[in-house]
Amino acid sequence: MADIVSTAVRSRMMSGIRSTNTKPEMVLRKGLHGLGFRFRLNDRRLPGSPDLVFPKHRAALFAHGCFWHGHDCHLFRLPSTRTDFWLGKINRNREVDARAYTALRDQEWRIGVVWECALKGRTRLPLDGVIDQCSDWLRSDRPELEIKGQ
Repeated sequence: MADIVSTAVRSRMMSGIRSTNTKPEMVLRKGLHGLGFRFRLNDRRLPGSPDLVFPKHRAALFAHGCFWHGHDCHLFRLPSTRTDFWLGKINRNREVDARAYTALRDQEWRIGVVWECALKGRTRLPLDGVIDQCSDWLRSDRPELEIKGQ
């Protein structure tokens, strides 16, 4: 099936999709800042340029979009057009994530991932619960955190 908009329009639409300051990231930032946590944003000195970096806690937190990172949930659906392109793109994103996590672990950073489905959609969790889980993890010495929808 052909795209319903022109290539130029699709290109403009796709260029408008943010990679930083996304809504899930902003929700996490606001909630954790309100609890007194201080962090750096998208620190390019670290592998994977984590969304939130907590130097005091030696922790990096990623807010992953379920589509772009190929999460196995109801928010991810492989497009029916240009399937090979999208599979390649999403698999590359997964590979980049895996390399970044390995490099961060090698540098003794703790890694947290909050999936978009935990914050929106039919499987979302209560926002206070997500923020509390992140807060508890930051205060602990657990090496990893993953929060996904129910």
